[in-house]
Amino acid sequence: MTAENRKKHDEKEKRIKDAVALKEPDRVPMTPGPQLYPVFHSGYTVAEVVYDTSLEKIRNALIKYHLDFDPDAGTDVGQLYAGEGPIMETIRPKNMRLAGMPGEGAIGDNSLQQFIEYPLLLDDEFDEFFKDRMSWAFRKALPRIAGIFEPLAKMRYSFGDANMAARQMAHIFSDPEFQAMIEDFKKIDAFYNERQSKVNKIREDIQDLGFPMMRAMGGGLVPFDGYSDFLRGSVLAMEDFYERPEDIERYIDESWAEAEPRILASKGKDEGKHIFVPLHKGFDGFMSGEFYRKYYWKHLQKLILAIIESGKVPYIYTEGKYDSRLDFLTEVPPGKVLYHFETVDMAVAKKKLGGIACIAGGFPAALLDWGKPEQVRDEVKKLLDVCAPGGGFIFETSCGMGNAKRENVEIMFETVREFGVY
Repeated sequence: MTAENRKKHDEKEKRIKDAVALKEPDRVPMTPGPQLYPVFHSGYTVAEVVYDTSLEKIRNALIKYHLDFDPDAGTDVGQLYAGEGPIMETIRPKNMRLAGMPGEGAIGDNSLQQFIEYPLLLDDEFDEFFKDRMSWAFRKALPRIAGIFEPLAKMRYSFGDANMAARQMAHIFSDPEFQAMIEDFKKIDAFYNERQSKVNKIREDIQDLGFPMMRAMGGGLVPFDGYSDFLRGSVLAMEDFYERPEDIERYIDESWAEAEPRILASKGKDEGKHIFVPLHKGFDGFMSGEFYRKYYWKHLQKLILAIIESGKVPYIYTEGKYDSRLDFLTEVPPGKVLYHFETVDMAVAKKKLGGIACIAGGFPAALLDWGKPEQVRDEVKKLLDVCAPGGGFIFETSCGMGNAKRENVEIMFETVREFGVY
């Protein structure tokens, strides 16, 4: 990193850290989530990026985005599945689709990845799930989420002498389908080891240009989101509030008991960086305030405190409307948390959370796609007027940027630089 880029890097990093600590930096930091925008801005399709295993296309797109718009934080490859198209065809997922992936349920070449939600844990499997979760996962859950795991459905075991156990396992593991699965596993492991090296190099390149990488590797998940997203699906999870409340509580408590030690064990690594925690099912209307505290906030609050104890910043990414949850979000240590909002009254959020937590988001990303430059400018100024005073605010779009108009993205950055000065 050159001396000039080091100076730029340190200024940007301080700007963000000051905002999180509820101080007034030299100006409002701007870290809009670019998501697919760099891909389109560089003239690629999403499918091209997903199937480019060299990662050169995503590298070019990200570097061009950073140099053209000069955000305050670096953005890396993230969750765009760049380069993963071919290996995903080996995995054969049943619950997601990527741009460019052939076969049933194919999506457009410029679509963000699409997840298909359906229950993995069926009504008659709860006893088995809690009694022998590993057996249930191997024989039932994994074959339901991807074709590569289908041979695992044949796994059976019984206790006996060594000879009997060895013969039984040898018969299973020697099956041609099982052997093919193992060979595919070897390919997958080699692919992701090589890919991670390329991802790390892209992160280094962007940071060397003077853009601090504020987000730590990995992320966090509220236990109820795991229950709803991956085990039961949204509809059955809502039914379970009334028909299986004890099963929900048992799962989310057990899940947190496993997760907490892993978070705390990361202390000393990525100190001061942000841990991304997306909130999928906590939004207004999905559950009552009573249920939110009992099934959701209880563990979200613990997750936030554990991340803070590990020396990092919880970056809590609320999805959907979150106005009725703001009072819950005040129950955290001051100056330690960053809340991103998609759909919320930002004036109310500032009033309730000012002096407690840094807030971000609230700018309608769709305006960059469909609005006029003067509309973008007016909306940025309005948001700054409400949220910037007193510090504790980072300018971000409500959600990831898509196929935005370049002139709108330019005016967005320019307006923050002009009117976000303290």
